[in-house]
Amino acid sequence: MTDETVPAPQNVRFEHHQPGALGIGAARPRVSWTLPHAPAGYRQAGYELRGVITAADGTPEEFGEQVEGDAQVLVPWPARPLGSREAVLVQVRVRSAGGGWSAWSDPTSVEVGLLGPQEWEAALVGPDDSGVAPSDRRPPLLRGEFTVPDGVRAARLYVTAHGLFEAEINGTRVGDDALAPGWTSYRHRLRYLTYDVTDHLRPGANVLGAWLADGWYRGHLGFDGGEWDIFGDDVGMLAQLEVVTAAGRSVVLRSDGSWRTAPGPLLSAQLYEGEVHDARLEEPGWSAPGFDATGWQAVRVTDLDLSLLAAPDGPPVRCTQELSPLSVSEPEPGRYLVDFGQNHAGRLRIRADGPAGTRVTLRHAEILQDGELCTVPLRAATSTDVLVLDGAGEREWEPRFTLHGYRYAEISGLPAGSPPEVVSRVHHSDMARRGHFSCSDPDVERLHENVVWSMRSNFVDVPTDCPQRDERLGWTGDIQVFAPSAAFLYDVGGVLSEWLHSVAAEQAHYGTVPWYVPYIPGPGWDPTVPGAVWGDAAVLVPWVLYERTGDAELLRRQYPSARAWVDQVLGIARSEGRDLLWDTGFQLGDWLDPTAPPEDPTRAMTDPSLVATAYLAHSARRLARTAEVLGEDDDARRYAELAAEVARAFADAYLGEHAPAGARTQTSYSLALTFDLCPDEETRDRIGDSLAALVRASGGTIHTGFAGTPAVTDALSGSGHLDEAYLLLLAKECPSWLYAVTMGATTTWERWDSMLPDGSVNPGDMTSFNHYALGAVADWMHRVVAGLAPDAPAYRRIRFAPRPGPGITAAAASHETPYGTASIGWTLDDGVLAVRAVVPPGAEAVLDLPGLRRELGHGTHVVEHRLREDASTP
Repeated sequence: MTDETVPAPQNVRFEHHQPGALGIGAARPRVSWTLPHAPAGYRQAGYELRGVITAADGTPEEFGEQVEGDAQVLVPWPARPLGSREAVLVQVRVRSAGGGWSAWSDPTSVEVGLLGPQEWEAALVGPDDSGVAPSDRRPPLLRGEFTVPDGVRAARLYVTAHGLFEAEINGTRVGDDALAPGWTSYRHRLRYLTYDVTDHLRPGANVLGAWLADGWYRGHLGFDGGEWDIFGDDVGMLAQLEVVTAAGRSVVLRSDGSWRTAPGPLLSAQLYEGEVHDARLEEPGWSAPGFDATGWQAVRVTDLDLSLLAAPDGPPVRCTQELSPLSVSEPEPGRYLVDFGQNHAGRLRIRADGPAGTRVTLRHAEILQDGELCTVPLRAATSTDVLVLDGAGEREWEPRFTLHGYRYAEISGLPAGSPPEVVSRVHHSDMARRGHFSCSDPDVERLHENVVWSMRSNFVDVPTDCPQRDERLGWTGDIQVFAPSAAFLYDVGGVLSEWLHSVAAEQAHYGTVPWYVPYIPGPGWDPTVPGAVWGDAAVLVPWVLYERTGDAELLRRQYPSARAWVDQVLGIARSEGRDLLWDTGFQLGDWLDPTAPPEDPTRAMTDPSLVATAYLAHSARRLARTAEVLGEDDDARRYAELAAEVARAFADAYLGEHAPAGARTQTSYSLALTFDLCPDEETRDRIGDSLAALVRASGGTIHTGFAGTPAVTDALSGSGHLDEAYLLLLAKECPSWLYAVTMGATTTWERWDSMLPDGSVNPGDMTSFNHYALGAVADWMHRVVAGLAPDAPAYRRIRFAPRPGPGITAAAASHETPYGTASIGWTLDDGVLAVRAVVPPGAEAVLDLPGLRRELGHGTHVVEHRLREDASTP
């Protein structure tokens, strides 16, 4: 029986992969879907999955399964485990409580990659440049020849590299991703990529070629001078091209000792320094048949532990947008200054022409100082690309193996009076956008847009701190505080799942969670020293992903890592009679508190031991909830009890009437409130009143760093001080969120005063204009200002709880939940709050307004409610 009132499911997907994904690493990929709409009162009572598994040789195998229940997110795989190279086509239909079935969804496909080391026959090959100084090494080219005996039915290229690669077949680029295969903890995990190259091949002679560069693997990385060859001193490619011909024969090209290599036209290519391309050194046709490679050298074959190879969890880095210049000026003949109007991460694509040997130089910076590029915030990252022309006519050029953080570019070497044809190509991990926010205040909207751009700039395969200077590392504390905002704005499940593999691996290697992951040597950053806020990412980031996606298996995978972190810190806090206070060792504390001097960001107002102990209690509680979800009941009870003991120790040490000065700050009060560390309501009220008094006394300026900033607005709004929360949000005096907006910021700054009120750059060594950590307030804007938050994992139950405050008369937010689009919009006029909320089918919601609470089913709901006179009004 068909229920025509229930539409066919849509957006059928596997794990966190897009439909049609190639080379996934799961033999049992979980399946999810949404319904575009459903009649009132609809409830899913069951579902059916059917499909076809196609082996690599084309043999089909049908399957199908009916399941009772209302699950539609990450449901278990219904068939036998998939094998390497197998493709699957799946359709879904759902059954209503009345017994009727929907129509079938459109089919969705996915293809498995190579699931084990035994599937690999290729070798890692590259140049033998072991005797060359790192700074003198030339990025090489590789080529391998092979023959296809007849027409091609299907072809897959499985490929990875030590370093970075771009592949070509018969002179045509393979794929559109950048900086492949990305950055992992290479000693533990090396991702490979899968490409459909069917259309690249031809009967007869073929060539697989590759550009290689040092990248993160052996390139120049790190601050204070940096280091080379951090993960190895070789650069090479592992390629396995598998072809099924029209006649059904299999042809496999394996990178091996028969391949050849030569230096390419790149003279250098580094992530920090930039790229130099000499077009005079190009060899046309080098990756096509018929090329004379007699002058090329034999490759070196390097041993590789094939068990390290893994399919990626997340999407690759790609160009996601092009920015045209906002303005172009010519400060002096032939030197052009280009303003793209937006700080971002990317690289330039330029058209250029000129005599052979002409050097076209591209320099990049986030800001201008006295009308010129200000490169001080770059530190040692020169961020300069050079194209040397060959005199053969106009060409379009873009660097291959570098990325810069900038709004402004200087282009020199072109003729005077001829402004360059140039665009900036924005690059980041190609995540799907999930959430949006708007409100009645344009400055707050700009603040939110700045947060979005900082996230885009810093999700470049790993969640980094900044895209411009000699750093760009996966700082664990930054993403720990920003993960809730990130998970609302974009589908970060794949990117962060991938990064968490490296977190767990590095933690096991060093005995604790390093300050940044993957870890590279850095003066003063000992990876064996645990640090609160940063190391807590092992517990808190997986929890955020579970809360937003419902992925309990990710929690299970990361559980040993989370438990090891809490156990380690509890051991420190219980040693030598410390009464469960974490008051020893090196801590960053409330990093970049605005009162800290530029030369020492750790000298915050808040006691770093207070921050560390508060986070210990918080992570222990989250670990207890994680254990509960996973059915680890003994652990759940034990960690809940330990969390309660730490909370009591915190209250005894820091919440008394005579608490030390380092416990009477915006951050200390905020952590006590948001982490629920107050022992009773009387204390909670007193702490909330004290926090509000500090905010009023500061005139709304903020006095929190990385630890306190994500908590302070929640602490105020959750303790009955909504007006003070809005006072903080809307303040424009330095330090405040909107101060940067008034100074023309288009991304979130690292420091509250990265630019001083007189327009000069903060003299501190760490002064970035593109960090997302202080943008963690976006999560509060989504949940409290607009009023959209999960009330159960994966937004199965949604909480609509807007809290209008002084200065904002309207706000809206939408989020593409795993069940479909949820949205809310509200306006406040003359004390009447008008709300429009949308709940996707499969989910339910609660509408929680001041003085009104209502349960909502799926569909669109419009409510008008007059606020009490004592409620906050603009």
